Amino acid sequence: DPFSILALTFTNKAAKEMKERIGSIVGESNAKALWMGTFHSIFARILRSEADFLGYSSNFSIYDTQDSERLISSIIKEYKLDKDLYKYRNIRNRISSLKNNLVTVKAYHNNQELVQQDKESRRPMFGKIYQTYVNRCFKASAMDFDDLLLKTNELLNRFPEVLNKYQQRFKYIHVDEYQDTNHSQYLIVKALADKFENICVVGDDAQSIYGFRGANIENILSFQKDYPNSTVYRLEQNYRSTQNIVNAANSVINKNLNKLDKKVWTDNEIGDKIEVNQTITDSEEGRFVASSIFEAKYNLQLRNDEFAVLYRTNAQSRSIEDALRRKNIPFQIFGGLSFYQRKELPFHRYFLSPYGKGDLYAPRKRVTELYCGKVTTPHPVMKCIGAANVGTGSLAGMRFLHRLKNNLNQKIIIWPFEKKIGNSVAVEIFPRLYFKQAGTNPQHWRNPETINTALEFFGSKTLSEDWTPNREDEPDALLSAAA
Repeated sequence: DPFSILALTFTNKAAKEMKERIGSIVGESNAKALWMGTFHSIFARILRSEADFLGYSSNFSIYDTQDSERLISSIIKEYKLDKDLYKYRNIRNRISSLKNNLVTVKAYHNNQELVQQDKESRRPMFGKIYQTYVNRCFKASAMDFDDLLLKTNELLNRFPEVLNKYQQRFKYIHVDEYQDTNHSQYLIVKALADKFENICVVGDDAQSIYGFRGANIENILSFQKDYPNSTVYRLEQNYRSTQNIVNAANSVINKNLNKLDKKVWTDNEIGDKIEVNQTITDSEEGRFVASSIFEAKYNLQLRNDEFAVLYRTNAQSRSIEDALRRKNIPFQIFGGLSFYQRKELPFHRYFLSPYGKGDLYAPRKRVTELYCGKVTTPHPVMKCIGAANVGTGSLAGMRFLHRLKNNLNQKIIIWPFEKKIGNSVAVEIFPRLYFKQAGTNPQHWRNPETINTALEFFGSKTLSEDWTPNREDEPDALLSAAA
């Protein structure tokens, strides 16, 4: 009976592929009868069917990450908390982590260790934010992504009749990428499989890389203890990589203290040896990558599309992009935005672009829309500066802009400073905004590489090699060095 099968995976793409493969074997009509999809989509389906048990309507809203962050940001603002200490993303991540470990608001307040952690982090109001956030979600009949797991656990634990219903329905359970399951997902699967223990999981402990998102490798390592009568099938042949890659992977994996024994092998060619290069800074790493591509491209007559650069996080793209640009190597970003396509850059271009380059109204309009929506003030960009919460009130900043214009011989657009923002008549645009959006802080204008990256991007001269920061008057030191 197809209705008795539950198949869980992590991505919609994987779920779609599973349905297509099964459909080609048993027919599409039977495949559609399966409960198959991502953890969140399947549990949302269950929660909508049983919403009354938890006091929700069946058409509850599901908040995505941005919805959650907006709500948390409004709570922080409402309580007039320091935004530097209570960063809405950090608060959301903290709440997410607690929920995925089944720590409710009540459990949080009863756990003095957790409360103390937030006090030591100078966030003593975290518990109140958590409580308010949960209350407002419930009042709006909304759940966030983490609630889909938390509330499913609550549903199965508090209401035995519901648990029994789904245990009877799902006699056969399949879980893909089991090494990536977190504690909450593990408990739900274990509860559903407890009656018949007809469970099949696929995973590789050596590919458990999502610990930072709550994945618990112990779930797969302890599978045979949870199900003593289970049988293990080792799929050890690799069809994708060369022998050198597979052998290197095996040698690294063998160093793991806790692992499931296996020996991966391949019939593929031996392939090139792996080259390991260690660099001190991310900028040096970017230059190494760009130089390697440049040399291979011309020495071996290779095309640009024959190279790929993989990095762990989006934040790493910037140094690689900068280095590739300096080598005039075109590239395309997959799965994210280029550093220079992110929304803050039109703001820079508006203020630091020479006259006559492009339509000046378009970037001004773009900046206004990005930060302020529709603005009717005579000086929309100045209002944007205030709305964007960029550093204001700095006389050094005003001096910086005017001297940047003079010393770099650039006709730089400077919007009228006489338009007051609160009690301020000066705006420090270049250093404060550039480094804020780069994910660092204004103190990094002491870093000549970072400054040169910005100056080059805006078509300006770069700093002289002997430039050193002057803590007394950093904008002046920077400008005299770049003059």
